[in-house]
Amino acid sequence: MDARENLKTSEPLTATWPLSPSATLGSSVRGKGIEREIRAKLPLAARKCVTVEAGNLVLLMPETESDAFETASLTIFKSLEGIDELPVIPREVEDILTISSRERHKWIKDGRLRSIGTRTVKLRGRSKAVTFHVFDPRHIEDILDSDFPSVWREQDALDAAENRRRAAGKAARTRASKAQSKEKLPRQQDLDGWDAFDDEGLLR
Repeated sequence: MDARENLKTSEPLTATWPLSPSATLGSSVRGKGIEREIRAKLPLAARKCVTVEAGNLVLLMPETESDAFETASLTIFKSLEGIDELPVIPREVEDILTISSRERHKWIKDGRLRSIGTRTVKLRGRSKAVTFHVFDPRHIEDILDSDFPSVWREQDALDAAENRRRAAGKAARTRASKAQSKEKLPRQQDLDGWDAFDDEGLLR
């Protein structure tokens, strides 16, 4: 039986740790990421007893599991030290900054969104490992506070319009050059004696 199911028939043991805004960055997706990070450090039996609810990390276990509760509580307490600096993964970045996957890839490529490295994981059900960029939470926080995504989108729109204008100008110049080249083609010279040959009407 699941440990949380036992709570229905016994008085639960509970502990709560508030997660700071600098840890979650206002993102429920980031909160779930922290939850998974903490769960991974607990014994299998205790992992489902940990949840993130309303900005708090909550541990709930049956009163019959007092020893396991104390052990899990200590592990969580230690694991939360420095949790504000937990690297931010792609889906968290997209949720925190409200950006698309395409924007994330573009801004990483041009250096506006700075990666601090990559992480490789083997996902359940996939034969190949997946490698992705991770980010410094303070860098992401700075981008969020400065509303850089809005600024970058505006700049990207201006750049795209300028690129279209240049492409249209280049295409127009190419067409004009081709037309001019045709006009400058030398007129085909008649063969020697052709006029006399034509006058005799040998082709009629």
